[in-house]
Amino acid sequence: MRPGWIERSVLCLVLVAMVGCAATPVVPPGAARALLRDDQFAAGAVARDELEPGSIFAMTASMREYAQRHVMSTSHGFDLQKRLLDALYSRGDLQLRYDADHTRTAAQAFEARAGNCMSLVVMTAAFARHLGLGVRFQSVRVDPTYARTGDLTFAYGHVNLSIGRFVPSSSQLLGQSGGNWLTIDFLPRQDLRGQRFDVIDENTLVAMFMNNMAAEALARGQLDVAYAWARAALLQDWNLAIAYNTLGVIYQRRGLLDDAEQVMRFVLGLEPDNVAVLGNLAPLLAQRGRLDEAQEVQRRLARLQPDPPFAFLVRGQQAMRDGDYRSARDWFERELERDPDNPEFHYWLALAHLRLGSHDAARREMALAFDYSRTSDDQTRFAAKLRQLKAAAVH
Repeated sequence: MRPGWIERSVLCLVLVAMVGCAATPVVPPGAARALLRDDQFAAGAVARDELEPGSIFAMTASMREYAQRHVMSTSHGFDLQKRLLDALYSRGDLQLRYDADHTRTAAQAFEARAGNCMSLVVMTAAFARHLGLGVRFQSVRVDPTYARTGDLTFAYGHVNLSIGRFVPSSSQLLGQSGGNWLTIDFLPRQDLRGQRFDVIDENTLVAMFMNNMAAEALARGQLDVAYAWARAALLQDWNLAIAYNTLGVIYQRRGLLDDAEQVMRFVLGLEPDNVAVLGNLAPLLAQRGRLDEAQEVQRRLARLQPDPPFAFLVRGQQAMRDGDYRSARDWFERELERDPDNPEFHYWLALAHLRLGSHDAARREMALAFDYSRTSDDQTRFAAKLRQLKAAAVH
């Protein structure tokens, strides 16, 4: 195989989709159902009530009590939007924090006082509806960001929501003009000015949530659990391409190579330029010994995505192994140009600066790695590295 193959052979699945301008082809439910393989996976891997859409937004008694004490009793019915935001996200009350460790239901996010953007969206929506406010879900048009777990590459899109104002005298939402909807975004440092988004139906948002759960179970190696969630996502929204992609990867991991290829080609029939699916199909074909077909898919992918995710990072890591730290620094900086918030890239750039003797730059990049960390594990790891660098500076 030609150089560069290894860089592209990682599996890719999208946790949160971005809905573009182009119309998504409508998938006939019968055609989609034919792709399911219930007989190949253990039944009951996920409790049936957990797979119900309503369980995602369910309010607990403690949540209702919190809403009464911190929102309704202080709002006087006129500023519910603002008071809800203050109660959920200000320093003085709940102090929720962003944490991308895993996707949580509304109740789980409230209990943990933390969540990723999907978790915080569903929790805020649950509170808003409990208070009689309108809710609008949105898929934000941003370039995906990437993270890796083992040999899986995750592409993250972004969702947020808007809350509609409640008017007690009429019990009606004011119109849908910008002044009557308050948009709430949960990514750190997210700038809402000029943000472009697509309004999505609740069933699509729920399907995205379920696909997140499937992908996270897949990363843990829990294939029966992953299948249950991917299946639920497709039952919720047959047109969600990312759920098919996740399903195809699950089949591949279970050894159902015929079924995996069938699912991937089904998606490509709807979206021929889907780079995530192409990125999975190429190594699948290679695994099946069909190298000519695999290389053809690889060439097609290369035309669509000349520099795939982590390509510059991989080259920089090789330069580090070769002792060429200047080249490594340059590769890591190129990776940061296209994804400046990725903590892994800042971490490797810090190491390159350290090898070059640029200790101030190394500490600065390690601090950025900590600041941009999406999970508590990453924060702990980078905080320890930063302390080591600061201690070295003192001595």
